[in-house]
Amino acid sequence: MEYVTTALTGLVALYIFMLAAFTGYEIIGRVPAILHTPLMSGSNFIHGIVVVGALWALINAVTPLEQAIGFFGVLLGAGNAAGGYVVTERMLEMFKPSDKKKG
Repeated sequence: MEYVTTALTGLVALYIFMLAAFTGYEIIGRVPAILHTPLMSGSNFIHGIVVVGALWALINAVTPLEQAIGFFGVLLGAGNAAGGYVVTERMLEMFKPSDKKKG
């Protein structure tokens, strides 16, 4: 029984990156400015995918340059995810009733 394997070549990876960048730009570019922060803070799962991809790149890194790029990818992706959760928590605090009583 033969197994089919696929390899992600540099050209295919560049094509996927360009397609994702164009799609993201078109989708985010059409969101009104007032909705941008709630939309992006609510989509923290995207940052999790970035972290998983960066971990994959770091695990498969061979040269020190690849390892550095993978490390910074994990670092920036994790910071982005954590920041998204902080923004979401701050926005949710705005909708909680205040304890101050008027009168």
